[in-house]
Amino acid sequence: MRELLLALGLADYSAGAVAVVAAAAFIAGLARGFSGFGAALIFVPLASTMIAPALVAPLLVVVDVVMSAGLFPGAMRLADKREVFTMLSGTVLGLPLGTFVLTHASPVSIRWAVAVLVFLMLAVVMSGWRFHGKPRRPLTVGVGALAGFFSGMSQTGGPPVVLYWLGGPGHHATMRANLMFYFGLSTFLSITAYLVVGMFTTTVLGLAVLVGPAYGIGLFIGAHMFGLTDVRVFRAVSYGLIAATGLFSLPVFDSILR
Repeated sequence: MRELLLALGLADYSAGAVAVVAAAAFIAGLARGFSGFGAALIFVPLASTMIAPALVAPLLVVVDVVMSAGLFPGAMRLADKREVFTMLSGTVLGLPLGTFVLTHASPVSIRWAVAVLVFLMLAVVMSGWRFHGKPRRPLTVGVGALAGFFSGMSQTGGPPVVLYWLGGPGHHATMRANLMFYFGLSTFLSITAYLVVGMFTTTVLGLAVLVGPAYGIGLFIGAHMFGLTDVRVFRAVSYGLIAATGLFSLPVFDSILR
């Protein structure tokens, strides 16, 4: 294993550290395949205990693009395209600012920011608040901008979008398709932003070779689990994933996970 790490330019990482990142990738893929989101919500906090957030965010982008490409066509057919592109227009505004924060802020500050965002939004949606009628375009753009900021900073743009759409009256299959279609498109925006600042290093690509298969297996299993559930299970799992984001983003868990 040590020889493989050296060959991939990962001499600074132990086999145990890479194994933890791979396990996080498997769980993240399981969540992504099942609910249409959740990969970053699981992967970023856990993987950041082993490798720097500046590596984790572009690493997730690489493995998600490669492994989830097969889910995109089906999501595109079912999604509400007007709603998704309205959301995406806001993402274009917020993503560059989030990328700037990722390259300049301290890792601990980023993790605390993610935790606070998630717990606040989860409290709002679980309080019983719901949208009435069709979401308004300015609000959709604003949510997209907030999601873009957090996607650029840590690839955790899921909570604003999920809580906005999950609170609506739409069918859970359409919501799932909207999420997959939106995050598929926003990922390409992230790729552009990360390329501009040079974040796709040989270390990121080497890690992608090792953890990508684990993510793909989780994605496959999660996608096949989706058809076995109803809307109540879908919502419960979605809320659980959001709560897990905030919990495992807390730096106090570092001593346990290391």
